[in-house]
Amino acid sequence: MTHVVTEACIRCRYTDCVDVCPTDAFRAGRNMLVISPDDCIDCAVCVPECPVEAIFFDADVPSSQQRFIPINAELSERWPVITRSVAPLPDADDWACVQDKADELDQRAPDPTNTS
Repeated sequence: MTHVVTEACIRCRYTDCVDVCPTDAFRAGRNMLVISPDDCIDCAVCVPECPVEAIFFDADVPSSQQRFIPINAELSERWPVITRSVAPLPDADDWACVQDKADELDQRAPDPTNTS
């Protein structure tokens, strides 16, 4: 079992959750975080840290967000580990309450020339 980052994270990428993860299970993309199912130990300390309530235990992922279980697994193999918090995306607060934004997911790895 593992925890899963869902659609609410897209275009926000708040990283409060990263600082509390004891196993460095988070991976960072250009506009979202995911959790590596191989590294997550199900401690759940990340869940209350997420300001947009995007993190769920995989068995509790809402039916409308089930597609993010394989997305986390796939992208966690391609995206780099993130071990400390960074600033959220510049317009994160504007996107925090937006729903139905799955089409906004950028599956590319972060731009190595951009350190934020």
